[in-house]
Amino acid sequence: MEEKVKRYNAGNFDVIVVGAGHAGCEAALASARMGNKTLLLTISLDMIAFMPCNPSIGGPAKGVVVREIDALGGEMGHNIDKTYVQMRMLNTGKGPAVRALRAQADKDAYHRAMKYTLEQEENLTLRQGLVNELIVNNDNCEGVITATGAVYHSKTVVLTTGTSSRGKIIIGELMYSSGPNNSQPSIKLSENLEKLGFSLKRFKTGTPPRVNGKTINYEETEEQPGDRKPHHFSFDNRNEDYLSPEEQLSCWLTYTNEGTHEIIRNNLDRAPMFSGIIEGVGPRYCPSIEDKIVRFADKKRHQLFLEPEGRNNLEWYVQGLSTSMPEEVQKQILHSIKGLENASIMRPGYAIEYDIVEPYQLDNTLETKLVHNLFTAGQINGTSGYEEAAGQGIIAGINAGRKAQGKDPVILQRSDAYIGVMIDDLVTKGTLEPYRLLTSRAEYRLILRHDNADLRLREIGHNIGLISDEKYLDYQKKKQNITREINRLNTTYINPSKKINEWLLSRNEGELKDRISAASLLKRPHVTYQDVLQFIPESENNLSLDVIEQVEIELKYDGYIKKEQESIDKLKRMESKKIPKNINYEQIEGLATEGKQKLSKIRPKTIAQASRISGVTPADISILSIYVEQGKMKK
Repeated sequence: MEEKVKRYNAGNFDVIVVGAGHAGCEAALASARMGNKTLLLTISLDMIAFMPCNPSIGGPAKGVVVREIDALGGEMGHNIDKTYVQMRMLNTGKGPAVRALRAQADKDAYHRAMKYTLEQEENLTLRQGLVNELIVNNDNCEGVITATGAVYHSKTVVLTTGTSSRGKIIIGELMYSSGPNNSQPSIKLSENLEKLGFSLKRFKTGTPPRVNGKTINYEETEEQPGDRKPHHFSFDNRNEDYLSPEEQLSCWLTYTNEGTHEIIRNNLDRAPMFSGIIEGVGPRYCPSIEDKIVRFADKKRHQLFLEPEGRNNLEWYVQGLSTSMPEEVQKQILHSIKGLENASIMRPGYAIEYDIVEPYQLDNTLETKLVHNLFTAGQINGTSGYEEAAGQGIIAGINAGRKAQGKDPVILQRSDAYIGVMIDDLVTKGTLEPYRLLTSRAEYRLILRHDNADLRLREIGHNIGLISDEKYLDYQKKKQNITREINRLNTTYINPSKKINEWLLSRNEGELKDRISAASLLKRPHVTYQDVLQFIPESENNLSLDVIEQVEIELKYDGYIKKEQESIDKLKRMESKKIPKNINYEQIEGLATEGKQKLSKIRPKTIAQASRISGVTPADISILSIYVEQGKMKK
């Protein structure tokens, strides 16, 4: 029989954040920087901002989220700028809508830098503790109780428990209760959430083996160096130092082969994914190697990236080889791959199953519908990835902090940010598998670019107190410079001449027959901003590279951007059509049965949100719109 621990009053706070992964760090910092007395409780202080999976930040869509977090006043961009070992701009051969930064992190340095930032924050108390229970009275969350009996009271609570919620690690036939990287799991909090009426689901993710870098034969692999051009994630670090190409650490590319695939096929009976041991749903866009071999049986090979985990350790991450196969099979798999013939495993790969709160139970503020003043963020909401977690974390922290202050919430729409797309997807559509952000999920990705995140969101960050007046002044100057230079190019004209026509022909561009504006010349496919400066006076203002980038993109894609803006304006009109909170969908005649069920389950706030629910037809939306309008007229 379990011995009861004596409880004691451990203190009062405005906001309590449970869990110090990437979501928890952003939530706690946002709350504290807004002036709230904030407590951050975590199972282990040694796991703060830990990277149990790949040691990197950014990538397609994800890199945009990091920039959005930074624009709002978050920390992830600053932290990776301080601790990266390699940085690259992806998709440079494509349009600006899909470009994004990706950085390899020194995972130990990243953890230490974030921990130090938390420790230095004035309104933030950082404490190690395992939360077992929420204090809930009359459907209001009023604090938490830890395993040691500490009772903390607060106005709001944010849960960011990641994969530790009833976590179970699986390696072949071996199974044991654990959080990521053999940390302590959280068992009783999941049980408490179920008692409160929350619907939980089991998800699964996994990691590859880590190998000793001394045992890799790099000559058999292809080098993947960082960019020679300097990059930063944070808009505030543009003039800071950066790593030279010589200081950056390279990644290395290799491939699986038919021999690798044969080893995996011969051991599928021992693969937990196929033997029935694993019950949780795994990620579609980051599958295990055994899943890839089965699903894509026609592929002769799969890419693997060898990534350093830091400057001061020899552990290397084998990106693309996530597996839960038995350790002895993992060894065989590695030794069948070029460059890894003699690789020594330092940590075996594993799968981890964990609980999530089904996200239809959340509002788009990330507050739960069932219990007021309780917010959730990160993998507990069904997402995968550090960036998705951090993006939710800053929004949950902002809204928990603002609710504690009696202020209105901040809600990002789909047209505002990738963070808005992600949250709307989660609360409106739910997710059947670990959710990953993709550029294809955003309808307005030409507007939601990585380069203009500050122009989209810095105003919001300043209004809520996360962006200082000094940073805001810099942002306003940047906006003014962009507007001024676009106006200058639109009103500066270039006349036809032998010089310009010869130059245009050399660029496979048509000759000038009449005078045109400098802006019109810049809109041509093979013409850059620097090219245009050959034919007009330079700006009197000293323009930064990011201002020039904005001018060039805004002018080159002007027509496409205007079309997207028209679609956004139409969406905003639909978002303005609110649905009454107490509406009874069963009473609306003409709604399809599935439509009634889905609308009753999700309870959308607007007609636009209702239109995005899977199973709700355009006919249902038409009937619902008329019903709501008639209700207003009646009132």
